[in-house]
Amino acid sequence: MESGRALLDIASYARRGPADRVHLTQEEIQLLSRTVRRTPEVMVKVLARGGHDRNAVGRHLGYLSRDGKVEIETDDGRHLRGEGVEQELLEDWDLDLEEARRTRTLTSRPGMAQPKLVHKVVFSMPAGTPADGLFRGAQAFARETLGAKHRYAMVLHTDQPHPHVHMVIKAVSEDGVRLNIRKATLREWRREFARQLRAQGVSANATDKAVRGATRPNLSDRIYRAMQRGAYRRIWEQSGALSGEARTASEASSRDSLLHTRNEVERGWMAAAEILDRQGQPDLPWHVRRFTKTLPPVRTNRELLRKELRAKEHRPGQQELIR
Repeated sequence: MESGRALLDIASYARRGPADRVHLTQEEIQLLSRTVRRTPEVMVKVLARGGHDRNAVGRHLGYLSRDGKVEIETDDGRHLRGEGVEQELLEDWDLDLEEARRTRTLTSRPGMAQPKLVHKVVFSMPAGTPADGLFRGAQAFARETLGAKHRYAMVLHTDQPHPHVHMVIKAVSEDGVRLNIRKATLREWRREFARQLRAQGVSANATDKAVRGATRPNLSDRIYRAMQRGAYRRIWEQSGALSGEARTASEASSRDSLLHTRNEVERGWMAAAEILDRQGQPDLPWHVRRFTKTLPPVRTNRELLRKELRAKEHRPGQQELIR
């Protein structure tokens, strides 16, 4: 599959040429099979805040190491543990020099956006995933993807139901090349991370949400943190910044867009089943059709948020807030 494209461009199957010229590769068939059998999906998330300031980076590293109690593994194979390890990393990566160089650039070019010193990325899998396999997969991903190009440090956390690896990546390489993480970058990273997990014997898949009818809302970091604190009233107010006719129109437009995407996806899945039939696949076409029929209903972010809040909120009188 081409770099930067959707991880599973299912809608394209319904837009190809004459049926007798359509053929799915073995790689595509394996990806379809993993998806319809609901193989656990990898998550690769870039944390937006705290990567622009050296002191903030130090605090983040201290948090990841639990003030030296949890081991940090670096790109050059070191295993750091103990008080003050975050300062050792900051000095090793010359972040003070990077910060000074950036300050000079910003001074000479007023109005220029402040570039990051590091990228903070989280690699995770659903609960039940073996933590050691997850960490080995993240190690292999880092070696293959970042290698000698960008300095990085990584920490495994198992204090939540789903194991996850925090990776801090120096934004500027040793050769002065800046790493910019875009949507296409994340697609490639998810695909590679899933591949490395499978090499470790961990069932893992990487597809875009639309093709599997994912129903998790896209929450901003601010709303997500408020939800973790239980600040439901604030969440609901922030999710409904528009009011009256404007909000109704926005919701309708969002739903129309989602329905259009869902129709494209369903046509693509059904076309994929027909292609698999012609290629003589024994059971997969049935699984594809069943998967298509059981896609969850289309809901907007606000509808999903309302459903999630109702499920989590049990205090008397709160139900009236989220009608």
